[in-house]
Amino acid sequence: MESSKITYYKTPIGTAKIIGDENGITSVSVIDEEIETSKKIPTCLKDCVQQLEEYFKGKRTNFNLTLNPKGTEFQQKVWDELLKVPYGKTRTYLEQSKKLGDVKAIRAVASANGKNPIWIVIPCHRIIGSNGSLTGYAGGIWRKKWLLEHENPSTQQSLF
Repeated sequence: MESSKITYYKTPIGTAKIIGDENGITSVSVIDEEIETSKKIPTCLKDCVQQLEEYFKGKRTNFNLTLNPKGTEFQQKVWDELLKVPYGKTRTYLEQSKKLGDVKAIRAVASANGKNPIWIVIPCHRIIGSNGSLTGYAGGIWRKKWLLEHENPSTQQSLF
């Protein structure tokens, strides 16, 4: 059995800690600790680092990685649905629940979103409250706001 590899990559919103092995990426999280970008990146994590770098430079709008998040069957369904939310768009928790076929599951859906182990790549930051508020984000609301603004920069209207 392949043992997991870890690498660190500095992003504009903190240090990304990336974990994975030959079967795919199991975790991308952002930590507040100042850790230098890893000098030697394990082969199985190179694509993830490169694609995150392109994402933060505004050159990538979707990821093409083998993902292997660990979670319950329900969590996996929620995370699969998150992958369908397009870059630069948002959905509400209620819309997510409807897409999963159970309006009453809104709290369970929100909880599964919060347990998403592969930040940014599985875009839980694109899910907002029904009133448009940026409710809940494991990495902090400021990061959610940053990611949404990064994906949808407001262009200044020219007067002339």
